[in-house]
Order: sequence, then C-alpha cells, then structure tokens
Amino acid sequence: MKIGAVFPQTELGGDVGAVRAYGQQVEALGYSHILAYDHVVGADPTVHENWNGPYNSSTTFHEPFVMFGFLAGVTSAIEFVTGVIILPQRQTVLVAKQAAEVDLMTGGRFRLGVGVGWNAVEYEALGQPFDQRGRRVDEQVELLRRLWTEKWVTHHGRFDTITGAGLAPLPIQRPIPIWMGGNADATFERIGRSADGWFPQVRPGEKLQRALDVIAESAAISGRDAAAIGMEGQVRWIPSDPGKFVEQVGMWKASGATHVGIDTMYCGLATVQDHLDVVARAAELLGLTPR
Repeated sequence: MKIGAVFPQTELGGDVGAVRAYGQQVEALGYSHILAYDHVVGADPTVHENWNGPYNSSTTFHEPFVMFGFLAGVTSAIEFVTGVIILPQRQTVLVAKQAAEVDLMTGGRFRLGVGVGWNAVEYEALGQPFDQRGRRVDEQVELLRRLWTEKWVTHHGRFDTITGAGLAPLPIQRPIPIWMGGNADATFERIGRSADGWFPQVRPGEKLQRALDVIAESAAISGRDAAAIGMEGQVRWIPSDPGKFVEQVGMWKASGATHVGIDTMYCGLATVQDHLDVVARAAELLGLTPR
C-alpha cells in the first residue's frame, strides 16, 4: 500500500515558500504522493443565508494544476494527485490540456482525481449547470481519455463539441489515470464502469463493503476487473493517540486499499513546519524509507 500526504490547503494561506517546503520535505520523507483538494471560489456566508458548507470565501485553496506545475520544478520523484477536481464545473478540453501539462512537467507523476462536487454557488460562478453535473461527467471522462491518446478528436456530444482538434504535446501517460470521489450509488456505479481508482468517503466497515459491492457489480456488467480498480483511503492524524492513527492506516490496508493519504488538517497546527513535524512523525511510525 502506497502512503501519501494530503496537502493542507486550508491552513497554509498564500505562502508560496510553504508550498515549496511542504512538497520537498514530504518527498524527502519517503511519501509516495501529495494529494490536493480543489475549490475555485468560495461562497460569502453573509450573502448566502444559512450557508452550511465546510468552506467559504475565507477558506484558502491553491489551484491544484498550477500548484503541481510549480512543485514539478522543485521535486523529482513524488506523485501528484487531485482529490478531487470538480470536473463538470470546468471546461473539459481545458482540463485535458492542464492535466496533460502537469503530466509532462512531472514526468508522468500524476493522477487526476475527479468528482461532481456539492457547491452550487461555485458552479454558477463558473457558468456551468449544477443540476446536470452527474450526466455531464460521464461524457467528460470518455472525452478526456480520447484527448490524451488521439492526435485529432471529433466529438459531438450532449455537453461538448470538438471538430477535428487535438492537444499538442500529448501527455506521457496515455491516458492519464482517472480516479473518482463521491458517496452515492450513482458514483459507485460510475467508478465500476470507468474509473481507474476511487477515493472512499466512508471508513472501513459495512458502508465501505457495500460501496465495494456496488462497484464490483458495475465493473462486472461493464466487462471490467474490479480488482484492478485502485482505492485510496484517508486517515487524519490523531495527536492524542498515534497508536490509533497507525491502527487506522492498517485498517485501510486490510480493507484492500492500494493507497492511503495522511491528513494533518484540523489538528491545531499553525505553520507549515508544524505540519511537516507531524508528517515526519507519521512517516517514522509507518516505517517509510527517506529518499
């Protein structure tokens, strides 16, 4: 099982030096990958009454494609993962181009995680229909793979139209792996049909097993091998009980996870060095080999 770190998007502000320090040190500690969350804009809770989303207009987010392009120049081995890009609120061809560039800049060290999201305010700001996001993502995933593997693409779909156009240069990985996040049966069925991997939003147990069963059934109907679909769980650092933290990582491994991400957000850490001290301790407890 590969062990990565979740970039603490909401807690490092706009400090570019912190981004560099985090990427370089996490790589040096032996982590396999860095995963970053995505939000383009946040809602102003003074305008949107009864706002109850986990993020708002005061919550900081670096744009993952841009940040990974920056980190590509200051690292050499670690993989970068979006967990997840809200795909239906973005232009499909532009996502294909940005992902291809990140893949090139990193030498093929990239996984594209996508999801449909929950924030209608963000969809409106980006000019995309919120109520059609599930239907749109199916078409987008198929189109992304064509754009990464074909020199010229003609596609006349429900949501996207391309007539004899293509990306240049193409990415190193052809196609780039597409992983999916989400917590609905429709998402699990989509994962079984077309995803290379997924990010569960439940812990190991009955709910996870039920999701795995839906994915396996969907994969079988589509003629795919469910065992080839990767799974990345997340474990938040537990300051008061590192032993329980290690136990939870082990639970993901026992559940068949191929990857796990170590999350240090919401642990009362004030600086990038605080986060790095924790990921260093976690690396030690988990037996990672420094680079």
